[in-house]
Amino acid sequence: MMAREGSNRPYRNIGISDGHHNLTHHQNDADKIAKVTKINEVQVKLFAYLVERMKATPDVEGNLLDNSLLMYGSSISDGNLHTHHDLPIVVAGGGAGQVKGNRHVMYPKETPLNNLLLSMLEKAGVPTEKLGDSTGKLDLEKPVQLSQS
Repeated sequence: MMAREGSNRPYRNIGISDGHHNLTHHQNDADKIAKVTKINEVQVKLFAYLVERMKATPDVEGNLLDNSLLMYGSSISDGNLHTHHDLPIVVAGGGAGQVKGNRHVMYPKETPLNNLLLSMLEKAGVPTEKLGDSTGKLDLEKPVQLSQS
């Protein structure tokens, strides 16, 4: 986690002294959007680096990524409008063979993000009945609907 959700952390190391949270309320200001994009690029590159390092690390029957589940994303899809639909979430890793990868999955609108977290906890051997606003576990093997990309 780079900062808590809603953090106003600046990214001075890439030349952005404005607070991240304030920038996401960009009101269609091109300069603010460019800064948010630059922050997002740095974060995605850091996630990709972590995934590649885990993939290159040998582990029981494969590599560390094969035996892990990582989630990258946000609980909000558009900070400017506070939109909580169509969240940009990536789940990486095979969960020790429990999760099928290499696909783009879409769940019905209003599916709580906590349903994914609840499902990931189960795959990690931590059975949990409810987490926050969860309404049930997701079937990570048989998604409700595959997107038509």
